[in-house]
Amino acid sequence: MIRRIHHVGIVVKRLTEAYAFYRDVLGLPLVREAQLVDQGVRAALLAAGDSEIELLEPLGPSTPVGRFLARRGEGLHHLCFETPDVGASLVVLKDRGVDLLDTAPRPGLAGQIGFLHPRACSGVLVELATPPGPTLEEPSPLRLKRLVIGAEDVRATAGVFQSLFGFPEVAMNGGPRTMLAVEDFSTLTASLREAGTPRLDGTGEVTVEPAGSHGVHLHISRYTFP
Repeated sequence: MIRRIHHVGIVVKRLTEAYAFYRDVLGLPLVREAQLVDQGVRAALLAAGDSEIELLEPLGPSTPVGRFLARRGEGLHHLCFETPDVGASLVVLKDRGVDLLDTAPRPGLAGQIGFLHPRACSGVLVELATPPGPTLEEPSPLRLKRLVIGAEDVRATAGVFQSLFGFPEVAMNGGPRTMLAVEDFSTLTASLREAGTPRLDGTGEVTVEPAGSHGVHLHISRYTFP
């Protein structure tokens, strides 16, 4: 039912400011941008290897994303999985008694989408999407390597995601953060230094402080792509 992580959603105050880091410093190519009035957001998708990063700017303080921003500030908002048929996936989950926010697909920036209620996924807002097809010709210099979710009971949370989406367990990890991988590590670190991005540098990795990446604990490591 699940092919891959399609994107990670990040709430930001202003897209233009977020572009300065995610597009201009990290070099993530813009896939598409749109104003989604029914969702109360101005949203953008940027490529990160086979996955994407979605930036969400609320259209007003009374919108769901606007309330999220006022309550929690900038940061991770949701996780989206790609499925070949979001409608069929929602039917299967509904029949299994899973709490859904959407019982039928609706149009979104990622294609046809549907959201599960956070209480179904151990407090994580999960979106399912069936994208319209590839639209990006320019390759991304970074890829999404791993998304780490903090949980009070890691084993129980892993069991929930395995049960809902059929994921195999690879290894246990701790601490909520988003992990990216890059081949040209020296160019990336030079861009971060030039931009004055607050970070911790390591030999083969760099951790960007949340103040520099719009509320996200961002970890980037050197990686040789296959």
